[in-house]
Amino acid sequence: MSDAFNTLRAAAEAARSPHIVLQPPGWPRPKGYANGILASGRTVFVGGQIGWDEKGAFPEGIAAQVRQTLLNTLAVLAEAGAGPEHLTRMTWYVCSIEDYLANLPEIGKAYRETFGRNYPAMALVQVVRLVEAKALVEIETTAVI
Repeated sequence: MSDAFNTLRAAAEAARSPHIVLQPPGWPRPKGYANGILASGRTVFVGGQIGWDEKGAFPEGIAAQVRQTLLNTLAVLAEAGAGPEHLTRMTWYVCSIEDYLANLPEIGKAYRETFGRNYPAMALVQVVRLVEAKALVEIETTAVI
């Protein structure tokens, strides 16, 4: 792994969210997301990120594209002085729910390696396709600093 990736990973693992997770009494605990987040501060809106690198190349497979999409998201968050601990909301758009579910262990690993155990409120939506024909996933993110 690259030095930049390891630095981002260490920051994600060390981060402690300043936000409050909203968990109604008696509800089952969500796995890998939060039902809601209470936050106060400056809001960062990250436009839909896809899994291409700086040269516009896509890795093969949804898990690899999720990893690159999350790294791209971290890069945009860093421009605002934010990190994974500031996440409040994510909306994932995938071209295939079946592909997503079939690769969930690898996707979960990529998520934890890039964002640590910071789980914002999330939604996952299947779409017919994304603007970039090779993109398999697009993620919009909101963070509060």
